[in-house]
Amino acid sequence: MGSRAPATGLGRDLAVVAAIATAILLLPLGTQSGAALHAVILTLLATVLGQGWNILGGFGGQFSFGNALFFGVGAYAAAVLQMRLGINAWIALPLAAAAGAAVGALVGALAFRYGLKGSYFALVTLAFAEVFRILANMLPFTGGGVGLMLPLDTRAAAMQFASRVGYLYLIGAFAVAGFLLHVWLRHSRFGAWLVAIRDNEAAAAALGVDAFRVKLAAIVLCGALTATSGLFYVQYLHYIDPNIAFGPAFSVEALLGPIVGGMGTVFGPLVGAIVLHALSESTRNLVADVPGVSLALYGAVLIVMVRYMPGGIMGLLRRR
Repeated sequence: MGSRAPATGLGRDLAVVAAIATAILLLPLGTQSGAALHAVILTLLATVLGQGWNILGGFGGQFSFGNALFFGVGAYAAAVLQMRLGINAWIALPLAAAAGAAVGALVGALAFRYGLKGSYFALVTLAFAEVFRILANMLPFTGGGVGLMLPLDTRAAAMQFASRVGYLYLIGAFAVAGFLLHVWLRHSRFGAWLVAIRDNEAAAAALGVDAFRVKLAAIVLCGALTATSGLFYVQYLHYIDPNIAFGPAFSVEALLGPIVGGMGTVFGPLVGAIVLHALSESTRNLVADVPGVSLALYGAVLIVMVRYMPGGIMGLLRRR
């Protein structure tokens, strides 16, 4: 199953995480541009999305095509808890993460119990996302097809802020927490079990690894972390509807970031998110807002990466 990485590797990873956290903290001193801060915020949001997918797909080798399921659950849990039940957003945060974890446990228990993997597991996650989209369109407490609009309350106590700096620090905290979780996975026994299952599940089981429990724990972590990105989306943009929450856009973004940056690496989701958002902005400047261009571009990037750079950018840098 492999051994743990040396202590120097752990120290190096933690030093990079500390450098990223410092850069996020100091960024407002370098620019107060709303457009620049917005671009960084969206990049960090994509990073957290990718981190959630990377736990299950990158470390564990269980490819999900429906991570919008967990994103949407987190977004709707946050909105419903605040608007229908009057629960403070900071209290809704762990509850939304718990809702994402619970849905992850449900999907994992059904899929992994019956040995679904590969394309079958990917299609199951995609199907669950579509089922939840239909339910969100039908149920009255979700606002149906109209969606929910969070009341504006620009106080930190309501997890809303008068400037984008507050949102930058909030999503930055989520991203740093995701990095620390990835560092733990890379240097822990649980992470070694996940990688062993990814490389050869039968061999890992022969060595005593409980594949079902390990994969179930991984999808629970994936669901919880991805749900926090859904909560942030609602707090930042104050609106959610079924097609946004459970649509394909966030599922594609969640898987493409780690694939481009490097699956199963600590910083691959960040590298992939930076590259994809830079590419998306460049394309938008060239073709304006033509519908479907971003998804078509992402599909082309995915084909190129799988064919020519399966290890992603981090893998290329490691070889060089």
